[in-house]
Amino acid sequence: MGVRRMWAAGAAGMVALVAGCAQGTGGGDATEPAFTPEATMSGSLQVMGFGAGDEIATTRLDRAKAELDGVDVSLVEGDLDIQAFLSAVAAGDPPDIVYANRDQIGTFASRGAVVPLDECYASEDIDQDAFVDAALDQVTFGGHLYGVPEFNTVQLVMADAGLLKDAGLTLDDVNGSDWAAITSATTALARSDGGKVSVIGYDSKLPEFLPLWAQANGADLLSDDGRTAQLDSPEVLEALEFAVGVYDEQGGFAAVKATRDAADFFGAGNQFATSTLGAMPMEQWYVNVLNEVSPDAPMAFDAFRTPAGDPLAYATGSAWAIPAGSGNPAAACRFAAVMTQQDSWLASARARAEAREADGLAFTGILTGNEKADQQIRDELVDVTDEPWASGVEAMYEANDHTFTLPANPADSEFKAAWQDAVNRVLNGQQDAAAAMAQAQEEAQAALDKAWARWDDSSASEQ
Repeated sequence: MGVRRMWAAGAAGMVALVAGCAQGTGGGDATEPAFTPEATMSGSLQVMGFGAGDEIATTRLDRAKAELDGVDVSLVEGDLDIQAFLSAVAAGDPPDIVYANRDQIGTFASRGAVVPLDECYASEDIDQDAFVDAALDQVTFGGHLYGVPEFNTVQLVMADAGLLKDAGLTLDDVNGSDWAAITSATTALARSDGGKVSVIGYDSKLPEFLPLWAQANGADLLSDDGRTAQLDSPEVLEALEFAVGVYDEQGGFAAVKATRDAADFFGAGNQFATSTLGAMPMEQWYVNVLNEVSPDAPMAFDAFRTPAGDPLAYATGSAWAIPAGSGNPAAACRFAAVMTQQDSWLASARARAEAREADGLAFTGILTGNEKADQQIRDELVDVTDEPWASGVEAMYEANDHTFTLPANPADSEFKAAWQDAVNRVLNGQQDAAAAMAQAQEEAQAALDKAWARWDDSSASEQ
């Protein structure tokens, strides 16, 4: 299949997509860039969606700038504004490289907004085997690589050891391996005062963690080829009803959410430091937050587990992608390569470890999306022996070794909106689980069918 022509056709479709919001759309440069290791680096490089807010970012950014000596690198910081990005591509004035969520790459690729990076990987000798499989899967669409992944966000179970002990419970009651035990623990741990939830027994973290609960129950929300929604399967419904039921045991989602939202989540008065939350699955970065702001909190950690007792995590993260019409694709490719190199990750992790040591804090590690970098960082820089933090670090790495993700597809935002809106309708009492997920299934499948048809038509024109 001719990737070059497919890209050009997709770019035209993308222009039409954003024509309603971008004035004077004329389309980007529909010439596929050449990536060669001998390319001379010069000119400018505008980076959109990346913020240099900490030592993990600044250390890698400094290395990339040094490698691109002679190139004027500038940042458009803040989260990627998708509408602004698509409009810029359509207008033929895109940034040179973007930093996006990995689950956005399939849609960008299908609409011709970003270019295939197979040649970029080859020219810069980017080690595909080093990446976490789930991360690489998320940037692979139509048999081609469209992004260079970085970071891996996973979940583990975090619990208040003091509350568990007082209730005669253990981590096995809340780590996901026994759903009936979670319900019982929720009832045992929860407290209310004057009709207000004063202690959340268990937070199942809906709507965002539905994929995790569904996968633990043996269900994928989307087929492996990304073409078929599976939102109304019995296993998904059972998982949703269970996770919603956890809130019902505590007076309903609204009551739990009010207490959740009132917590000093990032501060010393967080819900674990104040013993106002029994347990929840949560992303691994929160271990670092808790260690910093409340090192004496009575924490207990474990990997999230399936009913069979196996560790499981839903992987998400970021990726570098090069827009169609990028003015400096060769520099953009080298920039992405340097930002994700094993040595760059090690240097940035060392900077963080030194900064935390200077503050008298433990370095709890980072998950880079690069397995070789993760292992080297763990071996050389992570030395946490004090409990409960050592168990937190161990659970993080165990979770990182057992991840799944949703396959790249051309309608990721519509698909996500369909199932998240459905979960919210159930949480808000507007629909029961079966009706909500039936509606979500219909909406998601319609979006997928439309997007895949557009992609298939453009591919067929190449035959």
